[in-house]
Amino acid sequence: MRVLLSTYGSRGDVEPLVGLAVRLRDLGAQVRVCAPPDEDFAQRLADVGVPMVPVGRSARALTTGAPPPSSLPERAAEVIASQFDVVTSAAEGCDVLVATGMMPAAAGALSVAEKLGIRSVSITFQQLTLPSPHRPPLAYPGRPFPPEVTDNRVLWDLDAQSNNVLFGAALNTNRASIGLPPVDNVRDYVIGDQPWLATDPILDQWLEPADFDVVQTGAWILPDERPLPAELVTFLEAGTPPVYVGFGSMPMRAATDVARVAIEAIRAQGRRAVVARGWADLDLIDDRDDCFVVGEVNQQALFGRVAAVVHHGGQGTTMTAARAGAPQVVVPQAADQPYWAGRVAGLGIGAAHDGPAPTFESLSAALRTALTPGTRARAADVAGAVHTDGAAVAAKLLLDAVCRERPPAST
Repeated sequence: MRVLLSTYGSRGDVEPLVGLAVRLRDLGAQVRVCAPPDEDFAQRLADVGVPMVPVGRSARALTTGAPPPSSLPERAAEVIASQFDVVTSAAEGCDVLVATGMMPAAAGALSVAEKLGIRSVSITFQQLTLPSPHRPPLAYPGRPFPPEVTDNRVLWDLDAQSNNVLFGAALNTNRASIGLPPVDNVRDYVIGDQPWLATDPILDQWLEPADFDVVQTGAWILPDERPLPAELVTFLEAGTPPVYVGFGSMPMRAATDVARVAIEAIRAQGRRAVVARGWADLDLIDDRDDCFVVGEVNQQALFGRVAAVVHHGGQGTTMTAARAGAPQVVVPQAADQPYWAGRVAGLGIGAAHDGPAPTFESLSAALRTALTPGTRARAADVAGAVHTDGAAVAAKLLLDAVCRERPPAST
């Protein structure tokens, strides 16, 4: 069985595929991953021995370049073209293609599978792209919804129109180039009849009804066996548990100010700090010995040893902190992050910061909530309830589905 996993996006779009790839390989499948050519993505896949096929240009460069919203169709066209170019050859001979990441990237990959006549599965790592009467869609940059429209079903119709305006022309031009008919609804084409939701049902409960079937597998997390750096272990053991602060793949334009606010707010609570550089390039603000800076690190191991986790609210970081039983302060920057901030606050496992730009006062208030004994107790309770086998569940479902569709071997 040969499987291609295809994505284009940030670390949060790549890391879950690492977990699925390893579980598929455990079941005897041959797996490769199409992903952006960023060095940290390539290294992560190399660490687990999964071949990577680079597609497009650096996701970090695309994210941190801060292009204007008006350029989104052009950037999407570039992403779509790279999918048709690279994924077509990578998918040759495969039995199934799993598509996720940015909407235009997933649309391109699914079109390749359609052309090759192989099974495909559409994956999302948060439910906010799935139309639902229970909540509104996310608006694309530069395309806000009319403030007078409040009916969720109408808003989802407008969302479909936005996807067509932004991505439809580029997608259909590339589809025509390989002899495929045009798609008249890009979003619904990507979602399909049975999308998979790779999130934990405790953190991200899917509420029926919908116009399609949703397969919720649980989050795809691979146990991380990498040891923590010796210097970090020494720091952790030299005092009380510190507070971790990091913003993952978010560029954080005022990174120096954010680092200063975070460290000073953490110190005001009588805590030490572990600062993760991330794509914002956060750094220490002085040479005091109560702070330690890290790069790529095993968050699973680290979060089990901290007093709280201050982060941007990406699905992966939220899930990792929840599994570790670490209280959270979510400072959402964009996209689905306000949703995860709300889930953390709603579950009582941390605090949701109001807005993307923390001040000393606002972050201090959020930290006071997160550092209470009650929040830690609730975080420990939730940690015991979240699912830990999502990648294994998904791997078995995927291979079973392909096997059922295969014609019986001739005798």
